[in-house]
Amino acid sequence: MESQNKEKTNKPIIAICYDFDKTLSPDDMQAQGYIQSVQDTSSSNDVIGDFWKESNGLAQENDMDQNLAYMFTMKNKAEGQMIFNKNTLNDYGSKVKLFNGVEDWFERIKTYGEEKGVIIEHYIISSGLKEMIEGTSIAKNNSFKKIYATSFYYNDKGLAVWPAQVVNYTNKTQFLYRISKGVLDVNDPAVNDYFMPEEIRVPFRNMVYIGDSDTDIPCMKLVNSHGGYSIGVYNPEKNDKNKVYKMIRDGRIGYFSAADYSEGTELDKLLKLIIDKTVYNERLEKKHFKNKKEAKDDYIKKESNEQEKLDLIDSLNGSQVFKNTHNIIGKLSKYNDWSDEEVAKLLIIGFENSSVRYVLGEDSVKGFYNMILVDRDVDRIYNTYFKDNS
Repeated sequence: MESQNKEKTNKPIIAICYDFDKTLSPDDMQAQGYIQSVQDTSSSNDVIGDFWKESNGLAQENDMDQNLAYMFTMKNKAEGQMIFNKNTLNDYGSKVKLFNGVEDWFERIKTYGEEKGVIIEHYIISSGLKEMIEGTSIAKNNSFKKIYATSFYYNDKGLAVWPAQVVNYTNKTQFLYRISKGVLDVNDPAVNDYFMPEEIRVPFRNMVYIGDSDTDIPCMKLVNSHGGYSIGVYNPEKNDKNKVYKMIRDGRIGYFSAADYSEGTELDKLLKLIIDKTVYNERLEKKHFKNKKEAKDDYIKKESNEQEKLDLIDSLNGSQVFKNTHNIIGKLSKYNDWSDEEVAKLLIIGFENSSVRYVLGEDSVKGFYNMILVDRDVDRIYNTYFKDNS
């Protein structure tokens, strides 16, 4: 099986993450054909409201996750009416309506990114059903790098029998970390590994989260707090902006727009502005990391040099062969930066080591010792390292 993990690329990547219901589609996906097919209409004309009332009541009465409750309610109501399998859910997904412009949005934005030298990746992070999303035309066109959504486990007969994955508003954030690190497999614990900032495949500053309601707030807040972009959308036909007004007042989103994905709309222009900004921002980030690496390499080099100096001083202290002494002095002569403590050690070696003391009058050795004493406060060295032992 091909690994789902993705490596960092030379080009910057922007990950655009979408909720689905009321973000890409005007209504809940279950309410666009499925509920009408299974819900009893004899006692009420509001079949959709009755379905959610029953499902949410089940969750309330049993301290149950609302997603698990709607999955159970869907499966329970299907008994005796239809075969509840992946094909059935895919088929209902194919009937889901999309907002204007959604059909060609993903390829259009990806193409714009390519023209700017940026890789665009689209992801779904939804509490809706993965099987229904996979039935939509946009999923069949391979618009998405990955779809993270609630899904069923199917038995050997292909029937849905148990939840396989539940995506709710609180655990949605884990998928942002997976996307950021390139660890896309939901069972891969490497998502918890530490990555150096320059190794992150998709930094949060290059993430866009598009959603419509309070259930998207944890993701919006996470993306916002790390320098990314959160966009609240509203249905352009209803033009009800109350939710997005509240989210922007509360600092949950940075922008809002009508959910019209057509070319030339406000949302289209906004995403392209984000792409344009990313192009220049990533050049600055690249320069930043280059400078940071240069400074780090310089520090490591100095650390290495300091250790080499200490090793050479130790070797000089133990040298009993004139040729070896000259060789060590030659290596020490390439260093110009000496601490008082190191100078004191070298002076002690010059006095106490007979092999060094014997060659002190030779030009190369004498020159080295004169060099380390230039502009040196000899009195301070004496008082610090020699006076008590004299």
